[in-house]
Amino acid sequence: MRRVAGYTLFWLAVGMLISLLIQDMFWSVFLISVLLMIGYHLFVN
Repeated sequence: MRRVAGYTLFWLAVGMLISLLIQDMFWSVFLISVLLMIGYHLFVN
């Protein structure tokens, strides 16, 4: 369980770093929604 939490926190930090680099709000929201859909699809299947 600790490894899953560490993995999640690591990628959360990477995502926050990427969001600092993307200044346009549209692309940030678009990227977040695409990644959420991919993550949900991978989690369910």
